[in-house]
This record gives sequence, structure tokens and C-alpha cells, in this order.
Amino acid sequence: MFSKKNNAAFKLLEKNSLESPNKIAFIDDKEKITYLELKRKVQSFSNKLLEIGLKKNDRVILCMNDTINFPICFLGSIWAGIIPICINTMLNKNDLKYMLEDSKAKAVISSEELIEIFLELIESYDNSIVLISSFSKNKNRENNNIFNLIKILEHNITSEPTKTSNNSECFWLYSSGSTGQPKGTIHIQKSLSCTANLYAKNILKVKKNDIFFSAAKLFFAYGLGNSLTFPLSIGGTSILSKKRVTAELVSNIIKKNRVTLFFGVPTLYASIVNSNFKADDFKTLRLAVSAGEALPAHLYKKWKEVTGIKVLDGIGSTEMLHIFISNSITNITPGSSGKPVPGYRAKIIKDDNTEAGIDEIGELEIKGPSSAIKYWNKPEKSKYTFENGWTKTGDKYTKSANGVFTYCGRADDMLKVSGQYVSPFEIEAALQSHPCVLEVAVVGKFNEDNLLKPKAFIVLNPNHKEEIQELQNILTKYVKSKLMPFKYPRWYEFVTALPKTTTGKIQRYKLRD
Repeated sequence: MFSKKNNAAFKLLEKNSLESPNKIAFIDDKEKITYLELKRKVQSFSNKLLEIGLKKNDRVILCMNDTINFPICFLGSIWAGIIPICINTMLNKNDLKYMLEDSKAKAVISSEELIEIFLELIESYDNSIVLISSFSKNKNRENNNIFNLIKILEHNITSEPTKTSNNSECFWLYSSGSTGQPKGTIHIQKSLSCTANLYAKNILKVKKNDIFFSAAKLFFAYGLGNSLTFPLSIGGTSILSKKRVTAELVSNIIKKNRVTLFFGVPTLYASIVNSNFKADDFKTLRLAVSAGEALPAHLYKKWKEVTGIKVLDGIGSTEMLHIFISNSITNITPGSSGKPVPGYRAKIIKDDNTEAGIDEIGELEIKGPSSAIKYWNKPEKSKYTFENGWTKTGDKYTKSANGVFTYCGRADDMLKVSGQYVSPFEIEAALQSHPCVLEVAVVGKFNEDNLLKPKAFIVLNPNHKEEIQELQNILTKYVKSKLMPFKYPRWYEFVTALPKTTTGKIQRYKLRD
């Protein structure tokens, strides 16, 4: 059934703009906006897209920093029946060019800081593509294909949302492409509300008086839920910042805005607890969330010890849009991802394609209503990943007797040592619990007999005093005391930093020989 009530933007805006028109929806580094103002600007932007010639189901690249203009343009596109494609603002020119050409987008909506890159790309690719960006009014950039977002949003124009079905195409997210070409991941209209209803309301118990802040940016699936879908689903307030996320920035934003829900990644939690922060800065928090990579048990305990705040670790993905396995407020198992969020089903499949038993390692598959429908222009990959309603995650997991799921690593990162699967994450967690280790990544390396063994890349805490050779002996002994002896690293390499994605995930493939 096609109806405006199925339009994802209408669902998120209509109720709050009527019931709480003067409630603050978003606060960014420079300004704030109420729910009524937000709806009016979304309508104005929607109207402009149609006015300049875009049609229903046309695609637009959305490459914007975390300011109030992001939700306006994202929701405004959906309101018009046009499909926004959210992409990472920190990508290089070649990646942006690939996504522009791959998506066959008819328009680009960019932050002012990125306008020069897109002007160059459009000129070399297809100069008929429309470009919408913010820029100073005294800059004479406007022509038949370039429009000033600031001017567009000055006009309050009422427009009706496009009628859609719940299963109509809504928006895309491009996967990170850390191990290959990025994939355009297609989500439908109901996906956003599904994540809000199943995870935010059931697990986080979000409330209208909650104030949200996410370290993950809006162009990521994780950040989109944290900063846009979840607060708008219940009429909360979201704090946005386009600044680079640091421990100091997090502390300042939480304290200044009296944030109640904070969303981070493990590397950021490690950075915070190892910084000179004040626990008092976090006193307004009622809950913290971690995703992106598994949160080691010792890091959970250290954060809880110094702040008094629980962290709910979980796993989500671009394909499933948000977290689908999570610890809960009343049931936390440190070092685990927890249990499936109600509404999702999970299973672990072994290499022989049979379902794994208790504590057996296999690949995690998930089934739930927020799943993407396919990858754009990749039929074989789509067929493999989205099979009979189940989505392959590419993550290796175990499941305990009491139903708790524990992360073992990416499928590509798993090691087979002495004929047994070894999780690099397990070794990393053991090493990181030692006080001299700040960060660590473990990969496989072949020895002189061509046998695969673990190698550890370690960033040391600045206050360590031991010599390198002494450290190696200490760490080897320490790991053997924590894990089965054959799992200890055969080699150590001490580095100043580990290669990471923009979300803070360690890029282990860059460390392999």
C-alpha cells in the first residue's frame, strides 16, 4: 500500500512537529533547530529538488559533515521520494569518483568544505549533474547546475511527502570497502523505524527527555541511528559536531549539553579512560553504547570503574543498519556482544555449512526486518550475502550455553594454529589487559616451516619502563597465563599507531606480510 504515512521522513517528523513544535531537535557546533523548523526546512528542500528537475527514485549523493543541514537534506530527499546516498566525507577523491560513477546519481549535496572536489569530479564525469552546497552569498557560484543550500532553506515552502510503501527503496549506505570495492547497500522505508522500535526503544529504553551524542558520524549506519533515527523516533534532542572526535571533545560535549546517551567505539573508550578526564564530566549520562568492534572485558570494567556508567556492547552492520545483538541494561556479560535483540534471529554456521554447537566457532548469520534488500549492481555478491532472508555478516562468533554471543574476529582475520581456529581478538583482548599495552592488533604470519602463527603489533602506554626484549618475554608469559599456551604471539612489533578506518576499526589486512 502506497501512503504518505509509510514515508520514513514523514514518520520521523510529523508527530513531533505537531506535539512538540518548539522542542529542540538538533544542536550543532553553531546553531540549533526546533522540530517545527526542521519540518519546514525539510519541506523546502524537498520542494527544491523536484523544482530543479529531479524525479521520484532518482539518486543523490549526500556527502556532508555532521551539521543540522545533514538531517535536513537526508530527510528532505526521502520526503520527495528521492534516494539519498550517504557517503563518508573523509574519503579520497578516487573513492568519491567511484561512488559518483557507480551510483549514477543525478545530483550531489555536499558541505561547503567539499565543494571544490565535487566541482572537479562533475566537470570530468558529467557536468549535467546538479550540485547543491552551502557557500557564502557573495561568492558567485550559482548557475543552472549549482545551487546554494543557504538560499534554498531561507524559504518556508509547504509540500506533501511522496507516497511510498514500507518496502519502497529509501536510501543507500556505501560499505567501507576496507577489503575491496565499496558496495552500495540499499535500504527500504521501514528500515529506520525498525531499528528504532527494536533496538532503541527495547534495549536502550530511549525517552523524550534523552539527549543523544554519537562519536560515529551520520554517514555511518551506526551514527545515522544514534544521531537521527533514535532521537527523532521519540522526540529527543541530538547533539552534532563536525569536529574530529577526541577524548577531550567527548568530555566537553557531554558536560556542556548534559548528554544522557553516548555512543562510541572501543578505541575511543580506551582513549577516554587513558586520558586526564574528569569522571564528573560524565555524571549526566545514564548509559553508554559501544559498537564497531568488540569491546574487551577489561576496557568495559575500567570504564565502569572510573565513570560508574554501564556500556552496552553490541554488533551491527551496514547491511542490517544498526545493532542486532546486544548486551542489555539488566544483563551484561563483559567481553561479549550479548544476545539477539528481540525481533532478530541469529545462527552460527561452520565451514561445512552445518550449524555450530555450543562454543564452536563459525560465521554469524542474522535475520531481521532492518536488513538491506541487496547491493547495487552486484548480483552475485547480493545472492551470496542475502540468502533466504538470512544475511551473512562475515564475522566469526561463538555461542555459549546460556545464549551469549562472543566475537572471534572477521572471517578473513581468523587464524588456524596447530590445527585449531584461533581468534585474533581473543589474543588482542589478553594483551590489552596488560598495563603496558595501549592498543594491539594480531595477524597471522608464516614461520620458517610455512606454518601460520600469531604476530602482535603493539602500541605501548607512554609510562612503560621495560626494555623491548624484556617486554616480549613478559607479554608472552602473560598471554600464556590467560589463554591456551599455543595461542601466544611468536613475534612482536612495537609501533606508534595502528592503521584504522574512519570509524576506529583496526585494518588488520594492512599489517599482513
